[in-house]
Amino acid sequence: MNPDFLISIALDDDGRVFRPGETLSGRYWIESSDSQRIKAIEASVLWHTEGKGDEDMAVHEFWQRDADREFPFDPRRPKQFSTTLPNTPLSYDGQIVKLRWCVRVRVLLHRGKDVVGEKGFLLGEIPPARSHDIG
Repeated sequence: MNPDFLISIALDDDGRVFRPGETLSGRYWIESSDSQRIKAIEASVLWHTEGKGDEDMAVHEFWQRDADREFPFDPRRPKQFSTTLPNTPLSYDGQIVKLRWCVRVRVLLHRGKDVVGEKGFLLGEIPPARSHDIG
């Protein structure tokens, strides 16, 4: 985390489970003590897996703002986004593998490491996996 850049992501209807085919919308903004260091801002809606084995990731929707092409460039002004969610894959909280959906905002800097922020959400309702005692 970079203390010079604070990434905020707000989802409309935050906290609810989204269904396939519904619209996910919201906005993001960047608080920065030095916005001149920002080269570009990327926002994406994506899913990724966590757990055993290889981790997978796929981007569903992607947007980019280029500081040199956007005038005036003000990362503090909230930027709206909206996308229609796909039918699959659904969020899953298994014991071995978890599938997570999120909105990811990445701030690309002229010098230094990129700064990333994420806001998770649920797509679909699959009950969490339970361990079964065999007896």
